[in-house]
Amino acid sequence: MALTGGPLSQFQLAPADGIEKLFLIGNDAIGMGAIAAGCRFMPAYPITPATEIMEYMMKHLPRFGGTVIQTEDEIAAITMAIGANYGGVRAFTASAGPGLSLMMEGIGLAGMTETPVVIVDTQRGGPSTGLPTKQEQSDVLAMIHGTHGEIPKIVLAPSTVEECFYDTVEAFNLAEKYQCPVILLTDLQLSMGKQTSEKLDYSRISIDRGHWMDEIMAEESTNVETQKKETASFRRYEITPDGISPRSRPGMKQGIHHVTGVEHDEHGRASESAANRRMMMDKRMRKLNHITTNHPLAVDTPHSAPDLLLIGMGSTRGVMDEVRIRLESEGIRSNRITVRQLQPFPTETLQPFLAAAAKIVIIEHNATGQLASLIRLHLGRKSGVGSLMKYDGTAFIPNEVTTFCRDAIHKDLEGAFPRDVKL
Repeated sequence: MALTGGPLSQFQLAPADGIEKLFLIGNDAIGMGAIAAGCRFMPAYPITPATEIMEYMMKHLPRFGGTVIQTEDEIAAITMAIGANYGGVRAFTASAGPGLSLMMEGIGLAGMTETPVVIVDTQRGGPSTGLPTKQEQSDVLAMIHGTHGEIPKIVLAPSTVEECFYDTVEAFNLAEKYQCPVILLTDLQLSMGKQTSEKLDYSRISIDRGHWMDEIMAEESTNVETQKKETASFRRYEITPDGISPRSRPGMKQGIHHVTGVEHDEHGRASESAANRRMMMDKRMRKLNHITTNHPLAVDTPHSAPDLLLIGMGSTRGVMDEVRIRLESEGIRSNRITVRQLQPFPTETLQPFLAAAAKIVIIEHNATGQLASLIRLHLGRKSGVGSLMKYDGTAFIPNEVTTFCRDAIHKDLEGAFPRDVKL
């Protein structure tokens, strides 16, 4: 009912402009992206704040011929997802920090067997049960370094519901292209907070299944000198310049090979040879040198030489944009960068923005400055850098960030790694 007068008239809304928009949470956008990417199987175990992804998929995936299974635990979920991907079906799972801890051995198996798999980590307060319904961004280093041993891995961090959709599609493409685990890292505020979004553009979506061998190619590649190759198997882990080997589907003629979590040779046969170990490790890790993603950074950089550069990840993008408007009104020239690719870290892309800024403030929801540590590790800059951290379970509000940034302009930030926000 329209408000035509009285004290409530100030709250009357202007008529809609006729432009259709979406109003949804990040978890639903991830589910939409998974279906658009061709995912047809999701094994998962309920956990806050990831459960809505599974619920969305349970409601909608069967319409596209897909299946969702509520597993007995997260270990079953990751191994079922790996098995489905090995069979040629795009599959993923979703959880939060405690569930990702249980999945780490399985993620290592995907890395060793070079099986693509997508995993969503909706970060929440930790450790242990921690703050299951509160905001945090403390899984960053665990997602990059959590597995035992070393494997190539991609970690993406969307910052809006639109990016949740498009980055999920890209995650499936990257997993198959580079034959490795891809972790989509969100946080509770982004996963469960509703945002207004432009209508999603499905024409932007393309599917990249990676280096699949078709049956004819596989047959021709092994049928030469048949008598000499009767016992030969497909070189599933063939040494290649970019580390990416051809894949065969189960049941493909001449595509047989052995799959094991033990170190193996090009055919998949177990081997503890020192020379083979070096060769296979180098092959797998070479993938990191060739990985490219569509949008490693989300930038709002109107100034070529800003007084202040704000850097964050995930849901902090919204508060940084509000703070930038406030700083500009005070005559402080500021830019904003949201890091959307955490592994491999976009060092070369980020470096020019850091070099141009007089001072830098890194904003994140954890107690140890994990994003700041990555920037320091890969880019080395320490002077003129401050780190604003919050880990009480609540989201940043513009006033506290604005105050910190205003103070940073007038203070020496030399060696100010890290700094905590005191409320």
